[in-house]
Amino acid sequence: MNWIALDSQEQLNQIKSSAGYHAIFKHSTRCPVSMMAKRRFEMGRDEIPQDLPVYYLDLIAFRDVSNAIAEQFNVHHESPQLLLIKDGECIYEASHSDITTEELAEQISLA
Repeated sequence: MNWIALDSQEQLNQIKSSAGYHAIFKHSTRCPVSMMAKRRFEMGRDEIPQDLPVYYLDLIAFRDVSNAIAEQFNVHHESPQLLLIKDGECIYEASHSDITTEELAEQISLA
């Protein structure tokens, strides 16, 4: 898994208008819970499809993008937070200790 830095609303618009699956991991660089969730997610990277684009948002540095995510995908802001986008719609979101690569993979297989 290679993180794709999400740092602009243009990227977010591209995700929203693209077909297929995209994952967005919202991370607070100041939060130990967020750091633990990120580490756990990275350790389970073999669980998710290799071709899944996984975006990493530093929400401290790019709060405007984080706010746009909440608005465009109609989700409540959380940190850390994982969103699974399919064909421009958020079909799954998890936060804090509920973030797992196993659940992400399962959501992809169910959709």
